[in-house]
Amino acid sequence: MKHIAGAVGALVVSLFGFTGTVQANALETIKERGKVLVAVDIGAPPFGMIDGNAQPAGSDVEAARLLAEDLGVELEIVPVNGPNRVPYLLSGKADIVLASFSITDERKKVIDYSEPYGVVPAVIGGPVSENITSFQDLIGKTVAVTRGTTSDQELTKGVRETGGITVVRYEDDATTNTAVATGQQDYIAAAGSVIPAVKASNPNRDIEVKFLMYAFPYGVGLRKNEPELKTWLDGWVESNLKNGKLNEIYVRHFGISLPEEMLK
Repeated sequence: MKHIAGAVGALVVSLFGFTGTVQANALETIKERGKVLVAVDIGAPPFGMIDGNAQPAGSDVEAARLLAEDLGVELEIVPVNGPNRVPYLLSGKADIVLASFSITDERKKVIDYSEPYGVVPAVIGGPVSENITSFQDLIGKTVAVTRGTTSDQELTKGVRETGGITVVRYEDDATTNTAVATGQQDYIAAAGSVIPAVKASNPNRDIEVKFLMYAFPYGVGLRKNEPELKTWLDGWVESNLKNGKLNEIYVRHFGISLPEEMLK
């Protein structure tokens, strides 16, 4: 009889997935906690940075504040950099990621995304005096990039196809930008918004966008198998694109509007 009872119990677990432990989904956990842990790269202006009052600022910080307000919980910013955004999410150190988090097929193998709430162009920046319009023109030159970013991925593709280009990878955006701003490197693969920031940090470095590698939509990153949270995030993105709030944030930090097709 014990064997029969055990078999029946196993069948119930198999059919209904009930093990006696009810696990809250991520959205419920955030609401019960009363706080959302949002990973933001505060070393990647204008997406994230530290302002003159030593407080987090930038477009992703403002978007995170809007998200927390709409969710009805407090916001805790979890500082990350490009390479550790996914590990922080998967390890539970963050509930979600708002960190210029471009949507790529490679990342979608291990995490999920909301619908896009912005776009980031990946570009090559370099001296104004140099005529650089393609990867072919970079042969024999060295390009700085932050490891693990979409800019790194696109640069790697270009180097693989062209050859003859040296890549120097840094561990975070702040170090990459400093290397170019101080003259350690002349060329950089980065988000388009990085180029004006590098030039502003050292006006003597006359750096400009040389050519576009690719334009990536970015979304809110979340762990896989969290359908309730994804549904809420998708609805949040849609609502705040339609009411113009996300576009207001984008315009304030980038000086241009989001693509028209995103706002419909």
